[in-house]
Amino acid sequence: GRTMNRLTIIGNLTRAPEVRTAADGNTVTVFTVAVNRGDRNGHPMADYVRVSAWNKLGENCGRYLDKGKKVCVTGPVRASAYLGQDGTPRASLEMTAREVEFLTPRGETVESSAPAVENGGGYTEVETDNFPF
Repeated sequence: GRTMNRLTIIGNLTRAPEVRTAADGNTVTVFTVAVNRGDRNGHPMADYVRVSAWNKLGENCGRYLDKGKKVCVTGPVRASAYLGQDGTPRASLEMTAREVEFLTPRGETVESSAPAVENGGGYTEVETDNFPF
């Protein structure tokens, strides 16, 4: 059926995608996208969305995506609440990809691409090693 719950996000992969085989034999590729939402008191803020891409779409994501690559993902999203390490409530966003657009040209390394601000994206490179996923 048609779902009204459809979100489009643009952001950068926090790490290389993980390709897995689900119990039913289907392939699923999982990656996390950091979506910039501007500064708070001069600190860049980002939301982290965990994306699952299935089968052929997932295989393409696994083949062409890598840490730092920029993507546009469209699909249904669900939020679940959890407590952060500091005890404050947080929301984690999980998305099932219906469409994935690769915004970093193929074969181009992230380092050689123009600064993100110049293309109107306004995205900030975020160090993600201290995130729990």
